[in-house]
Amino acid sequence: MIEDPRPWWLSSWLSIRVQLGLGALFVVAAVPKIADPPAFAHMVYNYRLLPGVAVNVLALVLPWLELLAGGALLLGFWKRTAARTTGLLLLIFIGALSVNLARRNPVNCGCFDPHAIDKPRAELLADMRWTILRDVAMLALVAQVMAANGRDRRLAG
Repeated sequence: MIEDPRPWWLSSWLSIRVQLGLGALFVVAAVPKIADPPAFAHMVYNYRLLPGVAVNVLALVLPWLELLAGGALLLGFWKRTAARTTGLLLLIFIGALSVNLARRNPVNCGCFDPHAIDKPRAELLADMRWTILRDVAMLALVAQVMAANGRDRRLAG
């Protein structure tokens, strides 16, 4: 068996597992949004960041982008492009949540379920903080996939 000369955090063994985990998360997050675009559009509208037309377009396009990027990570195609896409999406999600947290506008992120859950304001604000932390952690996983696949140009994207 040939030993990987890279540090453990860039090993192929870890990278493949991180890649599969990220891919699965993005696919699982996309499916309910694709199944119910109006509910997801309502979630996007609650962020109060986009005009109405953009809300509807985003609600239709974003879940498919999540599905394609997640699927590419799961299947191992265009790994760097899929990782860049998921990283960009996570930055957008972090930014949108952070703006609303700064405004003290409690929103349900709509990450994995586009249906609103009636929660008290304080609980929604706390959930938003945890969601931002989770997304930052996922961003670190994206960085791992990008770094570990930095030199691999076969189907790397």
